[in-house]
Amino acid sequence: MIKPLPKIVDLSEVDPNTRRGGDLRAMLTPATVGSTSGFMGVAIVQPGDRIGEHYHPYSEEFVYVVCGRLEVDLDGEPHPLRPEQGLMIPMNMRHRFRNVGDVEARIVFHLGPLAPRPALGHVDTEGTETVAAAPADRAQVRS
Repeated sequence: MIKPLPKIVDLSEVDPNTRRGGDLRAMLTPATVGSTSGFMGVAIVQPGDRIGEHYHPYSEEFVYVVCGRLEVDLDGEPHPLRPEQGLMIPMNMRHRFRNVGDVEARIVFHLGPLAPRPALGHVDTEGTETVAAAPADRAQVRS
């Protein structure tokens, strides 16, 4: 039996995923560290931005708010989230994160167990239309 080794992954080593809104970085995954029970990452959400509504048919999602002021819609019902709060989102529950503050928000997320295939683990229930921000501003605004 091969013993897995610990691995440290720096946020700067992970490419941003902005397809669903925000800047999602899946850091500790089967592909990056060989995890077998779930994966962990960080979401960076700029003021006025959001992570589009979706659900996970095979996984629970655990979220910890590091900084910023967010609202999460759970099956359409809004709930405030502030720093140092955690949230467990049950399997199949629709959820959307919105930065309602005036500073960047960061959340750490973990999902488990893994879906049978990565493509089955995330179901989008709305689109996120990107509108380019001013060239000097790296942030993006989403409707």
